[in-house]
Amino acid sequence: KSREVTEIDDRVKQLLDDMCDTLKASNDGIGLAAPQVGILKRVVVIDLTQEDGEFYKLINPRIVKAKGEQVCREGCLSIPGVLGDVVRPSEVVVEALDENGKKIKIKADGLLAVVLCHEIDHLDGVLFIDKATEFYEPEEE
Repeated sequence: KSREVTEIDDRVKQLLDDMCDTLKASNDGIGLAAPQVGILKRVVVIDLTQEDGEFYKLINPRIVKAKGEQVCREGCLSIPGVLGDVVRPSEVVVEALDENGKKIKIKADGLLAVVLCHEIDHLDGVLFIDKATEFYEPEEE
């Protein structure tokens, strides 16, 4: 399990930037949690377009509300070549700090809700394969 970030300093900001670069370089993922790069801190980046076109950079994210249900076929940069169906909430509310220490609240549904749940699971030492009900090999292109 990852440790809570108690101080947002230049090292944490650099970690967020480096994680964004790593995610961009992957050409595959849309989310990355610090444990995936060997750092046990509660830090997540998500590459789904915000209004300003920037990545979500979340510090100490936590799900404060969840409702509904959806099944999503998920993969993970940590386990290439494996896909699985996972039941996730269809809507979530996540509270976190941004890279400047400002409290933010994200209300999400659909894919963003799935990615938030997936990445926050990483912070708690849970992988999608721990929750998957069925597994698949990615289709050949």
